[in-house]
Amino acid sequence: MPQPSTLARVALAAALIAALLLPAPAAAPAQEKSFSLKFSSWVPPAHGMHPTIKEWGESISRATNGTVKVTLYPAQQLGKADDHYDMARDGIAEVTYIALGYQAGRLPMGEGINLPFLMTNADGGSRAVDEWYRKYHVKEMTDVKMCLAFVHDPGALHAKKKISRPEDLKGMKIRSAHGTMADFVTLLGGSNVRVSAPEARQALESGVADAITFPWKSILLFGIDKVVSYHMDLPFYVASFAWLMNKATYEQMSPAQKRAIDAHCSNEWAAKVGKAWGDYEAAGRAEMRALPGHTVYTLMPDDIAAWRRAAEPVYAKWAAAAAKTGFNPDQALSELRALLKKYNADFR
Repeated sequence: MPQPSTLARVALAAALIAALLLPAPAAAPAQEKSFSLKFSSWVPPAHGMHPTIKEWGESISRATNGTVKVTLYPAQQLGKADDHYDMARDGIAEVTYIALGYQAGRLPMGEGINLPFLMTNADGGSRAVDEWYRKYHVKEMTDVKMCLAFVHDPGALHAKKKISRPEDLKGMKIRSAHGTMADFVTLLGGSNVRVSAPEARQALESGVADAITFPWKSILLFGIDKVVSYHMDLPFYVASFAWLMNKATYEQMSPAQKRAIDAHCSNEWAAKVGKAWGDYEAAGRAEMRALPGHTVYTLMPDDIAAWRRAAEPVYAKWAAAAAKTGFNPDQALSELRALLKKYNADFR
């Protein structure tokens, strides 16, 4: 067999050297882990917040190319309303919806949002609350990831008889929305009935409660209009809420997935949740006015002033509890009021 020429041998050697000097082909990127997040909610399937939860989940799925999916479990399927903070902490559900006021003193700064006569709408109120609480929740929610905070449209006092003045509550049994309202009720000589929203109608129907603090549309949603007929048309209070996420689940996500989650745990989404639910609740006021056998009434300015004066000790009690967290409650409340004014939601 003829031997390769010198030129051929040189060309072959050059080709081998060139091949050795080429960079190794890049490894294919590792496939991201997929996550199926259970979102647990304790309110009924028809609740006005749920369409936004579904929209939120679908937006996250698109942002993560389908690697993170969210499935809603409403109506306490995974656990009782009071347990939803611990459910997020323990991973029973990867995302939960909590009422800050259901946490029995666990979130003293957050309960400041629940003070009466503080705000007038859920849209600007939710923007203000979410922006404000991001400074304080890091000390109160160390074992979960808070996604966003918001409020419902201001709730009113609904009763079996007409209530106009603070002294009218003396001797009455009131299902309060949260601990702050419970303090207000007991201060005025009433007794607090501690049941969650899904249990409220039964408490009123059985005579365990005479009245309830509740948002407007939810009165109809939970069937409470069947057992109360007088409705005070005043932005009496709000209840504060948050969406929480299991920390371990979040930490397992890729950087890109975390960025997508963070983009959906934003003030913009808090406002969207608050407005959607707020519009839903506010519509219930007109529906209630149209129902036969129901009286929706307003208060005179002197009556409103009397209610606000009566609430001053509740503010003082909250401030004393909040001070134990190491924050300055007076400064914190001033910050919240300023944000509510900024977003046109302050009670004047």
